[in-house]
Amino acid sequence: MKKTLFVSLAVLAAAAGAASAQTTIKINGYGGQDPAIVGDLINRFVKPALAKDKITVVYQPLQGDYNQQLTTLLAANNAGDVFYVPGETLDGYVATGKLLPLNGVVNTTPFIKSLNDAFTRGGKTYAVAKDFNTLTLVYNKDIFDEAKVPYPNDNETWTSFQNKLTAVKKALGNDYYGACLAPDYARMGQYAFAAGWQPFDAKGKTNLLDPAFVSAFNYFTGLGKNKVGVQPSELSQDWSGGCLASGKVAVAIEGNWIVGFLKDNAPNLKYGSALIPKNDKTGKRGNFVFTVGWAINSGTKNKAAAAKVLNILTSPNVQQYVLEQGLAIPSRTSLQSNAFFKKATPGAENSKAVFQGASSGTVRPYYFGTQGPDWIKPINTALAAVLSGQKSSADALKQAQQDMNTLQNR
Repeated sequence: MKKTLFVSLAVLAAAAGAASAQTTIKINGYGGQDPAIVGDLINRFVKPALAKDKITVVYQPLQGDYNQQLTTLLAANNAGDVFYVPGETLDGYVATGKLLPLNGVVNTTPFIKSLNDAFTRGGKTYAVAKDFNTLTLVYNKDIFDEAKVPYPNDNETWTSFQNKLTAVKKALGNDYYGACLAPDYARMGQYAFAAGWQPFDAKGKTNLLDPAFVSAFNYFTGLGKNKVGVQPSELSQDWSGGCLASGKVAVAIEGNWIVGFLKDNAPNLKYGSALIPKNDKTGKRGNFVFTVGWAINSGTKNKAAAAKVLNILTSPNVQQYVLEQGLAIPSRTSLQSNAFFKKATPGAENSKAVFQGASSGTVRPYYFGTQGPDWIKPINTALAAVLSGQKSSADALKQAQQDMNTLQNR
């Protein structure tokens, strides 16, 4: 009986040892469709690759306000080992010390430079872009055909693009518009980058009276003159995609997220895509990169395992699968020659333009600095005031600068 008891205890000890050898990596990310998408990636790629290492991966979505919930979990030391970090809120997380610098942990060389820059502060890289978007010109082919105006192309300048929009309006009259103009820094700022404007100076201050910003602001709002451009609200829409789907607007300035929307809401719309126009003087175009990265919790007890998971989730095989499934635009430069981009479909053509946009001209991340989302409010208020005819450009920018100074001097 003693021998039997000894054997039983030995078996239990062995089982306990095996169980303790199992490492669980918890991932935090968005809710919505992401649990299904990431779950699929874990089952297809992560589990097979890590089975021999006895690493289990669990995806725990954060519903609602992601940044607020992640901040709370990090403060309580309950966040995942690996988690999403939106590019626009990176600075706030870096300040907490809760992000592990990835220098020497992950090789970022294979990724698009503008995306690496979006997650790098002071020479330290805090996340690897899992995917991204940039802005493109998405145009209604039927409207241009009816107006007998050539489609927008990748060689447009600010002037040539404006001339085409004006020609469309002149040809088709009051019921049609050249472009949808959302009063939003996220749809106007790329023109400021092309003109040479930098959102923050060496002291972290923002100058909205910089001639480069003023010229871009005036160009964008000037597109609204004589109803060549129209705000979404004027067509009972809440974004540019809705404007384009209405069949009343020739161009929307949007990213790849518009493809799925048009497929569902305007399946018969014939559309094309082109790169953002170049500034006539600088000869450069500007663009945003909207990106979310994979980061590692600096407090994780499983750094090596977390790094393995991150590397698999950003691997060539995973990114190629995500691209070919039409789920997102990959962040690896090597995928620019993928056959998907050569497909003669509107969606693939837009994806190609989005991918090219990340490396063409002056490309900056969509981010707010240490002020957070409040930083864009003075700009958006000024855009809305001018586009609606309530203020002149000069008065709106003067007020915006005053409001920005108040915000940044707190």
